[in-house]
Amino acid sequence: MGLPDGWVTDTPGLTRAAMLRALGNGVVRQQAAAAIRVLHARATENAGEAAA
Repeated sequence: MGLPDGWVTDTPGLTRAAMLRALGNGVVRQQAAAAIRVLHARATENAGEAAA
């Protein structure tokens, strides 16, 4: 998920359920960045075809 090893799991006193809850939607930001890169690449490719 892009976090350093132990970012959540090395926190004393957290149960596994609490660790998972703390992580929440942490991956969403990285997924969004990947989606934007893919969409930008597609738009750039298609822009060249539309201008021709």
